[in-house]
Amino acid sequence: MVVRFSYSAKALLIVIGMLSPALAFAAEQNAEQPLDLTHHWAGYMIVLLFTIAYILAMLEEVTELRKSKPMVFAASLIWVIIAIVYAGGSMTEHAATAFRTTLEAYAELFLFILVSMTYLNAMEDRGVFERLRVWLLNKNFNYRQLFWITGFLAFLISSACNNLTTALLMGSVILALGKDNQRFVALSCVNVVVAANAGGSFSPFGDITTLLVWQKGVVPFGDFFSLLIPAVINFVVPAAILYFWIPEACPVPIEESQPMQRGGIVIIFLFILTIITSACFENFLHLPPTAGMMMGLTYLKFFSYYLQKIPPKLTTAEKDAEKYETEKQHEQELAVKNLTVVKEGYIDYFGPMKIMNRMEEWEHKRERHFDLPFDVFSKVANLEWDTLLFFYGVMLAVGGLSFVGYLELTSQHLYTGMNPTIANILVGFASAFVDNGTIMLAVLTMAPDISQGQWLLVTLTAGVGGSMLAVGSAAGVGLMGQTKGLYTFTSHLKCTPAIMLGFFASIAAHFLINARYFVE
Repeated sequence: MVVRFSYSAKALLIVIGMLSPALAFAAEQNAEQPLDLTHHWAGYMIVLLFTIAYILAMLEEVTELRKSKPMVFAASLIWVIIAIVYAGGSMTEHAATAFRTTLEAYAELFLFILVSMTYLNAMEDRGVFERLRVWLLNKNFNYRQLFWITGFLAFLISSACNNLTTALLMGSVILALGKDNQRFVALSCVNVVVAANAGGSFSPFGDITTLLVWQKGVVPFGDFFSLLIPAVINFVVPAAILYFWIPEACPVPIEESQPMQRGGIVIIFLFILTIITSACFENFLHLPPTAGMMMGLTYLKFFSYYLQKIPPKLTTAEKDAEKYETEKQHEQELAVKNLTVVKEGYIDYFGPMKIMNRMEEWEHKRERHFDLPFDVFSKVANLEWDTLLFFYGVMLAVGGLSFVGYLELTSQHLYTGMNPTIANILVGFASAFVDNGTIMLAVLTMAPDISQGQWLLVTLTAGVGGSMLAVGSAAGVGLMGQTKGLYTFTSHLKCTPAIMLGFFASIAAHFLINARYFVE
């Protein structure tokens, strides 16, 4: 294959060649084998870029710089460096193929998360989560009961939703309940973080770690649920310890109750049907789970069309809609009349204020009683795009690290040089400092030759290891921002010994219950 370069490109490659001892033998390498750049200037630069970008992403709350910006920039530079090195050895197609392979893996993950987030936004729009919050607040539970209720709800919800959404939902309930009790808020937030991470660790679509493992195909769909009991133990052990520090008083209930909007129950059912469709695509048709999720998105789109075209059955509140509209027109006419009077030299100081008060009251009634239009594309537009782009940067950067040889080198030291059980436990501890999705992506890219039981173990440890520190998972970081000082890194750190006890208890339960998976 002949590659033609411009004069400036040739000059650039000559300079790079002078700096790069690897290029002397690059042309002699088999085009099917990537270059080992682990001891090359390009490899060192790639590691430095990834490290700086990840540190900036972790400091998002301090710097107020969106985490996607440094990560996507670093990922782009990483592949620019790789492309330059490979161009010097006339191996550009090899680098391009590796990039497209990594991009394809991200595309599958992106579409899966896109559908999931769209459904969650649709349920939030219909008032599903708000209805749950109000129901809990009006049941007169005491703080200790709510500690367990919010924990178990977080555990269950996170098996279908991501841990960040689950934590923020339960966090809003905890803040409403414990506004006069800081200890309850702090300990309940710790409990919710542990429960949300544990709940996602046994479900193929509950967390980014399990989703990555499922899409990679190293663990079948049904085998994930063998981690249910270890996940429950991981949540219950620290919760049982923290329970004794929770006060026994009861919070004050709220009076306002907002009904769920039309279609809320149906959207919940469609989301469950979408998850079933995705599982069937993977298990029976051997198609990527993303294909099933995209088909499930059409369920919501057709239902959105139905909501737009078919008027709802009139209720008492909706029969008042025309009355409210007439009232609004009357107030607008009165406002115009008042302005006319002002122009004629007469000023009514209280008239405009009365008009504004009545207009605000009308808008409040409209928000509570009108069936607002539902558009599925607006739910797509409201996705957490910063998070989706952050994962783009992470996956492309990790793909670059793998391509230059660092993950293979790490795999040799981690899974060849030591017992895989110890290695997988260390992965769990690492996820307390680095995002668990990044950790699991690195392990999957290493592709160690381990048993099914060990794959399940690393899925468990990477999923729940982030609970040890508040910054170890998106759930903890999100709650720290939501609670504004009531739940902090320090308050979580005080509970770390109890969380670690649950971590090791869940590992022991996995070896005891799932011993059959460790047999080769």
